[in-house]
Amino acid sequence: MTRIGIITQARMTSSRLPGKVLIPAGGRSMLDHHIDRLVAADLPVILATTTNAADDALAALGHARGVEVFRGSEVDVLSRFAGAATSAGLDVVVRVTSDCPLIDPALIAEGVRRFVDLDDPHAHVSNVLERTYPRGFDFEVFSASALADADRNAIEPAEREHVTPYLYAGRSPRSSIHSITRQIDASRYRVTLDTPEDLSVIRALIEAHGAASLDVSEIVAVLEAHPELAAVNAHVEQKKLGE
Repeated sequence: MTRIGIITQARMTSSRLPGKVLIPAGGRSMLDHHIDRLVAADLPVILATTTNAADDALAALGHARGVEVFRGSEVDVLSRFAGAATSAGLDVVVRVTSDCPLIDPALIAEGVRRFVDLDDPHAHVSNVLERTYPRGFDFEVFSASALADADRNAIEPAEREHVTPYLYAGRSPRSSIHSITRQIDASRYRVTLDTPEDLSVIRALIEAHGAASLDVSEIVAVLEAHPELAAVNAHVEQKKLGE
């Protein structure tokens, strides 16, 4: 039987907002909100953090929440993901990141269904490469064997740090890319947690608009109805590969 699981990466040493995943909103840490959403996708969840002592608190939170915890390199995130997939015995990996506290479990489930229906071990399903969803709802689905291949062969620092560039940049000749897109483009919005401005937006979404129980379409509707909120982090530049 095919074992599909979600691996999320988290660490305390974020450059632009250190300790961001433990910052509270609505009485819960951002990482708790994130895990809440992942668990709702009804798949095994693996928290991939680092061996740094600073991340002991994240490992403890993961254990307390009943999710599997894997600890590996801070810099070589690709090896950390590959190790987590092997440790959990996964055949298919859903990759997400913990700076998406409001990630939509139904959207993840849609991506997994698409991957399974394709029945292609070289498929790479995501809503990242053709961006129509707001940042903060990102996911990628690929086989554990493709991840292991990337771990063996990727050599560029950006490929090791960002996990999947080797799979989708033509370095892996067998990859076939399949995008999950939104009918109405909402990529201009940021619901990701990387800066103080992002924190203000996500806190307001959770505390003033009940976003912890909203799906992506409902969150987009809130941002459309409150342009002053969306404007708070509209100027934030996403970090590029290798930065």
